[in-house]
Amino acid sequence: MHLVPVSAESIRIHQPLPFPLMDKNGVLLAKRSFIIDSREDLTAMEQRGDGLYIDVADSEAHHRAYVERLHGLVRDGKSLGEIANAKITGDLHANRNALDHERPDWLDLQVQANAILRDAHAAQFIERLDRLSIQLGKFSRQNPDGTLFALVHLSATEVQMYSATHAMLVSVMCGLAAREVLKWPKDQEQQLCKAALTMNLGMTALQDQLTKQAEAPTAAQRKVIDGHAARSEAMLIDLGIADANWLEAVRDHHTQAPGQLGTRTTPQQIARLIQRADMFAARLAPRAGRPPISPAAAMQACYFDENRQVDEAGAALIKAVGIYQPGSFVRLATDEVAIVVKRGFNTSTPRVAVLISRSGMPTVEPMVRDTSTRNYRVVASVPHREVKVQVNLERLLPLTATPASDRPW
Repeated sequence: MHLVPVSAESIRIHQPLPFPLMDKNGVLLAKRSFIIDSREDLTAMEQRGDGLYIDVADSEAHHRAYVERLHGLVRDGKSLGEIANAKITGDLHANRNALDHERPDWLDLQVQANAILRDAHAAQFIERLDRLSIQLGKFSRQNPDGTLFALVHLSATEVQMYSATHAMLVSVMCGLAAREVLKWPKDQEQQLCKAALTMNLGMTALQDQLTKQAEAPTAAQRKVIDGHAARSEAMLIDLGIADANWLEAVRDHHTQAPGQLGTRTTPQQIARLIQRADMFAARLAPRAGRPPISPAAAMQACYFDENRQVDEAGAALIKAVGIYQPGSFVRLATDEVAIVVKRGFNTSTPRVAVLISRSGMPTVEPMVRDTSTRNYRVVASVPHREVKVQVNLERLLPLTATPASDRPW
């Protein structure tokens, strides 16, 4: 057991604990499902245990409880200052980063991105956005497969902070395509990634609401949707953004204009790549009004342009992230169901971890397969909604950092 500290502010009162709480020596303070009656009782427990600790294996459950608390603060009309001060951990992130060699906490990055996009009038907006963009860029360079794995999985399962998760996935996909395939200059790649993060700034709250809304958008909502690109550009200008390429790309990221990338201006190249990645990522997301489709089907949709010709930007995205992206599910020739953990030598031969055996039972431990071999080839993509096993990011993300098969670029 490895213990990590959590802050008392992240624990919900009057709600069953989703994880056991322990003291610094691992002695149980409160079992799973125990209900803490008051903040005073929690403080006393914290003092008795010289802090509050959980097993690192329970960190996902802790994060989900923390996110629920944040939404409770929003529903109660608390100020942004109070919400921002509801810290998820004490030294958890510092300890885990030291332990995991700077491995990112994707669940916490969701919270950061959500706060930035929802509080778009803050004086430190540019600084916070720059920091997030730098983090995403660093992690996608250090472990591109792990970065895709986390964001594809969260996009297909997370509805509470959809807009933030969607923006991060689009930014990372675009960055990989620009860097690994299109070989764009670094400054153009940075403009692209920041434009992707802020493309929906003008409708962040509505975008989150629509994921939980079974009915079609109302006339008022449709007006916001139709005008969000121009509104996002205007908000960025008000926030002090003066980069013309960034601003034009955000304004035009929904423009449907088929044709070669080389014939376009720099901001229009950026806008087209975002438009294709945005289309792909949106199809992954679970919504009350429609189920998500498989990542392979979503990727195929962005591969062809409006004239049903191969789209250069879409093709670059597929070459960068694969037909079967890390974080997506596939069925193998063995009739096993696996989750993709690494991109392979080509777009259709990823490395996978089997989670469901051919008998339909969950595996005790994930079994890594190389799908470039005939016996373990991929025969179909499997939508997330059809896979009933629980995916533990903490357990599976290390598999994305194992020695990779060589990439052809």
